[in-house]
Amino acid sequence: MLGWLPYVGVAALFILAAIALTKRMGEEWAWVNRKIIHFSIAPAVLMFYYELIPTWIFSGAAFAFGAFQLWPHLRRKELRWYQIEHNYGEVFFAFSASAIPLILSQEYATALLLAMAVSDGVTGIIRHYYFRRHGFNVKLKKHWTGSLGYLITTAIIGLYLLDGGPIERIGWATVLMLAEYQPWLDDNLAVPVVGTLLLLFV
Repeated sequence: MLGWLPYVGVAALFILAAIALTKRMGEEWAWVNRKIIHFSIAPAVLMFYYELIPTWIFSGAAFAFGAFQLWPHLRRKELRWYQIEHNYGEVFFAFSASAIPLILSQEYATALLLAMAVSDGVTGIIRHYYFRRHGFNVKLKKHWTGSLGYLITTAIIGLYLLDGGPIERIGWATVLMLAEYQPWLDDNLAVPVVGTLLLLFV
């Protein structure tokens, strides 16, 4: 009856290990640290996909993690090794991860969650190192190099998990890349919203 419990424990260990690692790296690496934490949910996503973790457990845990991360923002006492003042991206990420499995099919939810966790992590780290080398504020900038990394990784995810021809799946990745790049809405909200709306056209 509780056969999922060991898998939840393993998934939690990945996330806790990422938190411990990023805390040691410190505030200077906050932008990279939050991406490492993004990466750390990928094992949980895959366990959800292979039905080792039930939807309600995955969704509930993501919601709880979102609430845990929101609290320091509300108190103006951010966890500065990965939280950035006035930037709620990690909160939006967790709440989006909570909602997606509840409203989308398992396969599509997995693809979208992996795009958020892996592709967003890749693009953020690429941009961090690009702007760090060029002396800009990595907390505020986006660049085509990161978007290229996002497109490539999302295309791989789509080709592996989604139905349809290669052009359709690469098109899906391209639209998500544009949703991530646009400047008006936090990408942790824009990508799941746009990804869900894309279902209207298939």
